[in-house]
Formats: sequence, structure tokens, C-alpha cells
Amino acid sequence: MSARGYRRWAEPLRWTVLGVAVLVLVVFLVAQRQSIDVSYGRSPASSSGVDTDTAGASDQATVPSVTEMTALVAAAPVVRLPGAVASWNEERVRAVAGDTRILVAPPGLDSDERARVRDVENATIRVIGTEVSGSLYQASADTLPGWRAQFATGDVTDLLLTLITALRKEPAPGDRDELRWREPSGPELTTVLTDLRATGRHVAPGATLTDIPETAARNAFPDGAWYVALPPQRFGEPLPRYGPALSARFPDRPVVVMYGLWIEYHGPGAADFAELAGASFYGQFAGVLSRADYPQRNVLGVYLHRVTDIRYAGLFERPLPYRPADPLRVALPALPWLFAGCVAAFLILSARSLRRPDRGLGRRRDTAPVRLAGLTALAVEMSLLTDAGSNPALTRGIVTLQAARSAWEEKLPARHVRRLLDEAAAELDDTARQVGIASYRPDNYLRGRLS
Repeated sequence: MSARGYRRWAEPLRWTVLGVAVLVLVVFLVAQRQSIDVSYGRSPASSSGVDTDTAGASDQATVPSVTEMTALVAAAPVVRLPGAVASWNEERVRAVAGDTRILVAPPGLDSDERARVRDVENATIRVIGTEVSGSLYQASADTLPGWRAQFATGDVTDLLLTLITALRKEPAPGDRDELRWREPSGPELTTVLTDLRATGRHVAPGATLTDIPETAARNAFPDGAWYVALPPQRFGEPLPRYGPALSARFPDRPVVVMYGLWIEYHGPGAADFAELAGASFYGQFAGVLSRADYPQRNVLGVYLHRVTDIRYAGLFERPLPYRPADPLRVALPALPWLFAGCVAAFLILSARSLRRPDRGLGRRRDTAPVRLAGLTALAVEMSLLTDAGSNPALTRGIVTLQAARSAWEEKLPARHVRRLLDEAAAELDDTARQVGIASYRPDNYLRGRLS
């Protein structure tokens, strides 16, 4: 094959593989900056929790002045203000109380009213809603039975015993679950089932649930659920076990039961899921719920968001939303091999071209492809050694080399081609200085290649 015939097909191929190599290198370098997402599905639940500012305050909840409350506490060891909901086992508390004086205020007070309660200095312990505090201490439940007693019946017995013994520097007695259960009667269960079959929810007299948060409920239970809302139960009386009774009759139906602000889940996956949902929800929000007066709808909405988060964490074997494969991530391991193949093809074609120079051009123009090939080979070798600091200079050098190649192919003035090659050499020289290898500086590298 003649030199001219060879150049007709080899030159376009040679520069094509160089362009592909440059493109692959740029894509590979840019991909290194991509972040890695290790989340297992993305929950659609709202990230907002239970409001902690003025939300939950009641217009009907109020307390007397500090002077009046101080006089009441001085006159009696236990003072219950109008609207107070906290209850306790008086026998157990009396056994350790001594001269302790307890002031019990209603939930739903605003910040100023709570401050007035805390300013009653002769009250050893202050109970706001079911929040128990005294001196610099505050007692908090940390188990499901403790939260259940607190939010279902207003029972603060264990909290009072813990705080009183702490203030007296005595050993704290063990927590005791005194809540009792009973099976719902036939008429009770019939009434609940009638409402559930008709509307999917039963709201007992005294409950504050007005409706179910539609979006939160759909995300938590896509196939639907039944909701039973009951008011806070009377302290000391057995609670009707609606959840197990309904699940026994409809085992495939999720059932959510509210006793006041206490929420229980019964149904599919309850053995693995109910305790986790309850512990994570009340562990985060028990503090604000204990002193506030939230409607049941608000609390249920946040609970359903928590259920959604847990479902999207992989429980219930919920199928996650389909995510198509990222083509770049799939192809990324093959890019270095593709780059190496393109570079090898370019070097082979360049070596062949150097052995068949085009003598029809002047001396200055003949040196352009030689210098271009050498600088390209240098860029290829240095690309394996660069880092975040030296990558920009190398990338600029490669782009300038590609511009020089286009100028040489289009037979632009030799001075323009030399200027582009000088700019590329300067960028590669800057790269070599940053990686700290003197032999990769263009003058040294080209001298070694041509000697």
C-alpha cells in the first residue's frame, strides 16, 4: 500500500481513536466526583415531626398566679389544678413521699403558664400534663409499658417514684406495669366492627380524632388499614383489647388503635414491627407529648410517617420503587480498558505515520504530528498518576492537544498549530511539576523519546 493510500484511511482513524481516548479520560475523571447514594429506598414520609412551640397549647388550659399556687401548695401536700390529667398509685407514692409536695397542672399550657408553674418554689415536684420534674431533674419513661401507662391512662406512678427517690438520694424502686386489660364485650365489638366496615374507622365518644391523614395513611399502609380511636382511659380500670380481638377475626387487615395519645399496631408483621415503631416514635416524641394537648389526628399523622420510614427501610418485604441502572456506573469499570485500547491504537498508527512522513510539507509543519504524538503519549502516561490537584491542568492540556490536532488536520497556519502545542506543553509541564516527576516535563520527555 502506498504512503498516500495509507494516510487516507489511517490518519482519520488515528485521530478518531485519540478523540475517543480523550473523551473516555474526561468521563472517567468527572465520574470520580460523583457521590455514592447508599440509601435503601427513599421514604416519601414528611420529615416534619410534632411541633414543639405553641402547637399543642389549649385555650382552655390555664393556671392561677404564682402567689395563689404557692398558697395552695403550702396548705396541702398534693394540689391538683383544674384540668389536670396525671394519676398515680397513691399507696406506692405515699410510702416514699415523706414531706414531698406535688403540684399537678393540666396539659396544653403555653410557655408563660409553664414558667409560672415552675416558679412555685415550695412545690417539690411539678407535674404538667404527664411531664414530671423537680429541682434540676426530670423523670422520663424509657420502655413501652411506661409510655403506654403514661399516654393511655395518665399514669405517672413510676415517674414520681423515680424522681422522689432521686431527690432523697435513695435507691429507685423497679418499674411496675400496673395496666390491666379486658376482652371487649359483644356489644362493644359489634359497634366497633359496624363503624370499621362502613368507614374504616371508629371514633369513640370523647376521642378527638376527626379524620385520618390521607397521604400519610396511604404511604404507611398502601392496602388500607382500620383505625380505632378511644379517649384516654380511666386510671386503674382495665382497657379493652380491641387490637387482638380485631386481628383474630381479620388477620390480614392492619389495625391501628389509639388510647388517648398511645398508639398500637396489630396485624401483618406486628411481631417484628409494632415494638420498633412504638419505641422509635415515643422515644423521640414522648417529651413533647407529655406536656402538650395535641389532637389525636396530629399525633397519628406523625406516627404514620414513622411507619412509612420503617417500611421503606425494608420491613414487610415491601417492594421498593424501581430504579433503572445507571449506565455510567455499569460502564465505569470498562472505561480504563477502553482508554488503554484507544491509546495503544493511536500509538501504533502514530508510529506508522512517523515512518512515512509527508515530504510535501515544510520542515516546520512536519514536526507538528511528531510533537503532538509525543505530548499525547505524555498525557496518557501522566493520567495514571494525577490526583484532584493536578487533574485540571492535565484536562486543559488534553483539550488543547485535541484543538492542535484539529488545526493540523484542517491545515491551519503552522504558527497557530505551534502556539496550541506550546500551550498544551505548558499545561503538561505544570502537571509534571505537581506530580513531582521531572522526567515527565515535556522537554525532558520528548528529548528522551526522540534521542
